[in-house]
Amino acid sequence: MTTPHTIAVLGLGRMGEAIATRLDARGWDVVGWTRSGRASGAVRTTGDPNDAVAKADLVLLALFDGPACRQVLDDVRDRLRTDAVVLNTSTIAPAEASELARRLGPAYVHAPVLGSVPAVAVGALQILAAAGQDALERARPVLEALGTVRHVDDVRTAAALKLIANNSLAGAVLALRDSLRQADALGLPRGQVLDILELGRLGGLVARKRPFLADQPGAATAEFTIGALAKDMAVLADASDTPLRSAARLVDTPADPESDIAVAATVPAVEDAVLEPLRAYIRGHATGDPTHFRDAFLPTAHIEGIRDGAFVSWRLDEYCALFPGRSAPDEPTRSRRIDVVDVHGTVATATMTLSHGTDTFTDIFLLVRVDDGWRIANKAYHRHPSLQIPREKR
Repeated sequence: MTTPHTIAVLGLGRMGEAIATRLDARGWDVVGWTRSGRASGAVRTTGDPNDAVAKADLVLLALFDGPACRQVLDDVRDRLRTDAVVLNTSTIAPAEASELARRLGPAYVHAPVLGSVPAVAVGALQILAAAGQDALERARPVLEALGTVRHVDDVRTAAALKLIANNSLAGAVLALRDSLRQADALGLPRGQVLDILELGRLGGLVARKRPFLADQPGAATAEFTIGALAKDMAVLADASDTPLRSAARLVDTPADPESDIAVAATVPAVEDAVLEPLRAYIRGHATGDPTHFRDAFLPTAHIEGIRDGAFVSWRLDEYCALFPGRSAPDEPTRSRRIDVVDVHGTVATATMTLSHGTDTFTDIFLLVRVDDGWRIANKAYHRHPSLQIPREKR
């Protein structure tokens, strides 16, 4: 095994600079380059990536996405040393990792990392490394300076596992958002809520991100940004060809994409204006008064679903005619719950569960913002019998 002496770090964003600083402090000759041209305060830099790689035994990529990796490698390929190892820590699509491995051959090591800037500083990253034996052994001293190396059979799997790990992180951030929104709705003090959340499954995330969650501006700098995590979720959704709500929810987060991911957990709940037509719809069912439905829906709306085994599509007037203007006799036992509301600019979708006697309805709404506020454009529903559980078994 030959230990690399000179390392070129291409990409000096948050992670790239932290990696370059760590390797420089461990005694390697490090030269850095970034597409923005921003100078690093810790390591020697150059304005030309070709200069950076010309003498490097190992070229480390810490770039934003797959296209950036491809472009930078195309730019420097003719200046790479024939014996240089290319070590890619970037989060990219599985297909992109496979393509880079095909183009670069046995010198390519795909090694996405789990962890952020603080983990780099103490060499505590978890590294998913996939490469041929020779290249991996040559890169191992560098990898072990950054954290624990976990060997993965192939580059495609390494890239996919990194995306799955980040998906779990996105899920945790969004779960935390939901908890904080509910706590705010109940009027609970944020500090007390965070104290309790630190005791649960999200405790580690809450403890690490508390300065952001407690709304202490300037108390910490972003380690992993909303924009970067949203990009990763979009890459995962594209690679898996499977719906992924976290991708849309992060993209639509009303916060600076350069903010730390924890800021995504603190954005306010859906504004009342979006909820008002849904609440009017609930009032219509509770009172049997169709006036509330006319307030909730656009005049052009259709209400559609399966009724008595056949598809029905009612215009608003036809739907309103179904209601007698008074509450159902069993109204005290009925309930309605708004489950999900997702806002995308001037349109939104919502899901509601209605428990009416022995039946449960799932209602799906399309809402639009018009001149006088939000209205329901269309509704589709599914009706299914409720399970009747004997009282003694409840």
